[in-house]
Amino acid sequence: MEQTLAIFKPDCIERKLMGKIITMIENADFAILDIKMVQLTTTAARAFYAVHKGKPFFEKLIEFMTENPILVAVLQKENAVQDWRDLMGDTDPEHAGDGTIRNEFGETVRRNTVHGSDSVTHAKEEIAFFFSRNELLRINPQKS
Repeated sequence: MEQTLAIFKPDCIERKLMGKIITMIENADFAILDIKMVQLTTTAARAFYAVHKGKPFFEKLIEFMTENPILVAVLQKENAVQDWRDLMGDTDPEHAGDGTIRNEFGETVRRNTVHGSDSVTHAKEEIAFFFSRNELLRINPQKS
C-alpha cells in the first residue's frame, strides 16, 4: 500500500468544504490513516515550501498558507500518490477535469482547496513533516 499527504488548504477550511472533500476521498476508496488540524507558522510554512523559495509566488503562498488553519491527512491505497493527484485535478481550477476537487471547489491557482504530494519520495518527506511514526494507524482496507 502506498501513502500520500493531503492538505486541505486555508480556503477549504474557511469555506467549510472539509466534509465534502472527505466524502470524495472515501468514495475513491482511500483509507485515512490520520487527520489533524494545524495552524502553520510562517517558519513552518517556509520550511514546508522551501522548494519554492525564490519563486515569484513564494511570499504570497506563505501568507496564504498561514492565514487560517489547515487540515492535514495521510491517505493510503494502491497508487495513492497518483490517484490523489487525479482526484485533486489540475492546479488551475479552470483546467481541472470534471468531478475533481479543484474543478468543484477551487477558485484560483492559489486558492485551489487542496495540496497533494507529487511523488512517493515527497509523500514520505511531507508526511514526516506533519506526523510522527507513532501517530499513523495501520489500516488494511477491505477488498471488494
